[in-house]
Amino acid sequence: MDAQGRGRADNIDPADQWVLNPNTGEYELRLPPSGTQSVPGPRKPSAQDGGGSRRRRRNDMAPGETREMSTVPAHDGGREGGGTRTQDGTRAQDGGRTRDGSRAGDVPPPRSSRRRTAEPETAPGRRGRRPVKKKSKAKKVLAWTAGGTAFALVAVGTAGYLYLKHLEGNISSTDVGDAGSKGFSKDEAFNLLIIGTDKRTGKGNGGYGDKGSVGHADTNILLHVSKDRTNATALSIPRDLIVNVPDCPTKQPDGTTKVIQGTDNVRFNTSLGQDGRDPGCTMRTVEEVTGIHVDHFMMADFNAVKTLTSAVGGVEVCVAHPVDDKDSHLKLPAGKSVVEGEQALAFVRTRHSFGNQGDLDRIKVQQQFLGSLMRKMSSSDTLSSPSKMMDLAEAATKALTVDTGIKSINTLKDMAMELKKVPPKNITFTTVPVLDNPAEKVHATVVLNQATAPSVFQAIQNDVSFTDVKRKQKAAKDAQAARLKGTRSAPGDVRVRVLNSEAVSGSAQAVLDWLQNNKGVLKSENAGNAPAGLQKTTLEYAPDQAAQARELAALMGLPGSALKPGSSVPNSQGLPAMTLTLGKDFKEAGTPVAAPDKAPKVDKSTADEVKCAS
Repeated sequence: MDAQGRGRADNIDPADQWVLNPNTGEYELRLPPSGTQSVPGPRKPSAQDGGGSRRRRRNDMAPGETREMSTVPAHDGGREGGGTRTQDGTRAQDGGRTRDGSRAGDVPPPRSSRRRTAEPETAPGRRGRRPVKKKSKAKKVLAWTAGGTAFALVAVGTAGYLYLKHLEGNISSTDVGDAGSKGFSKDEAFNLLIIGTDKRTGKGNGGYGDKGSVGHADTNILLHVSKDRTNATALSIPRDLIVNVPDCPTKQPDGTTKVIQGTDNVRFNTSLGQDGRDPGCTMRTVEEVTGIHVDHFMMADFNAVKTLTSAVGGVEVCVAHPVDDKDSHLKLPAGKSVVEGEQALAFVRTRHSFGNQGDLDRIKVQQQFLGSLMRKMSSSDTLSSPSKMMDLAEAATKALTVDTGIKSINTLKDMAMELKKVPPKNITFTTVPVLDNPAEKVHATVVLNQATAPSVFQAIQNDVSFTDVKRKQKAAKDAQAARLKGTRSAPGDVRVRVLNSEAVSGSAQAVLDWLQNNKGVLKSENAGNAPAGLQKTTLEYAPDQAAQARELAALMGLPGSALKPGSSVPNSQGLPAMTLTLGKDFKEAGTPVAAPDKAPKVDKSTADEVKCAS
């Protein structure tokens, strides 16, 4: 059989036989024995051993192509004796010499680290691929490094996963039912209630708070983070604000739900702890007072201030005059100081050394402290230190109690990363506008300032920044305003379903009567109740209903932000209709639902400012 058609049990490819010698670190040729061939070093299993080698695929030569005589040893179907192939496909017998003078049956010596022998050639009549070249030392190092890196990444990934699970195990959680939101969205604005309790827990906390306290809501900050992440507002709620605490369903240890009866005209801080109220009760109270839906909560006790400040190596504070407070035991010179641990806790607890020695001035001091803590936590000094980051992660997770909607460490990480997008200069600290309680001769509590508080709440509800944010917010407002521009349908052509989510009971029917009797929108109907929780009134419509949407918006005084391009829904007659859903911002039929364009002027500070408490 000629060279082209010779049958071979073993497909041997010399290019595949260069293997790494672990003793020398070099690649050497290793071929199974064939006839008188002899290759030093260990051999690979032959066909008879059950092994076998691969032979390169047959490739036809190009027309007119010639090939030099090859010195590649060849199996001969198991026959004894070897030989080499000449360019015409014949076999040179043992003892013959090839063109280069070598004797048939000779085998090239193994490669060494210093001298490279001639590369073996492919058999005549076959298009050859080049044998695998010996890898350079640099490439071998790279190969080993890549493998080691891959193993390290797997190990670190596993360790990282286990560490995250460990951190998650540090966090306590409370099921607040429908008081909050079920999950967290990176694409929406969110409201987070931060609660600091006066409960004495942890070593060394016996000197703080009310002895035997069940854990009231001592410090309360409603943090609103805008949808476009350009700004955030931290709204402090005084603990001594007089409020009505609503009825509150709370989960019991046995899994049952108990409704704790609400109380009127009480301090805000009693919304937590009193009568067994949980943080969900505080969330409901915030919504009752402000009209702002709270998505999630985070709660910490006195110990959190100590551990968090120690984890970051202290927080810089500033006082306008020396402080020597006998109640909190805080001693500071005038000017800037770095506080941590017990001293940091004393700083945020002190009220007799600042302003009029009341809680409102202490709130300002706490806001300045939080701004400084945020700057330190996001500083390169903290972020570039693995030990500080781990200490901070441990301290934060051990100090926190959160709602079940964000108990996952990954969710908390996502929330932190979204907040990190907000520039410190656009994080506003302010306080709910209040007045001294007129019912008291000795002022101990405060009440809402009804002249200014509603506009503050409305700005937060409508995602309006208290700082000068132009680019993203302006673009969004322009897009919303554009929805109101264009042709409008006649009232008689407007087809709409009206639903009520959070407006006063009976509002959907009142709107229907008003539209039909006063505005001629006869193709309208009451579709009942929508899922609870909608804060802002919305009008959803299909693209071909835009003209109808603009007409209804004009009739009802809806802002562009209320219009939601989407899809139509069949009405009771099976015809496509828009969906008008009344939110908590809806007052009554005929009263425009308008979002404020700018926030009211308030007493405020921002997270990038350094102020001295006075």
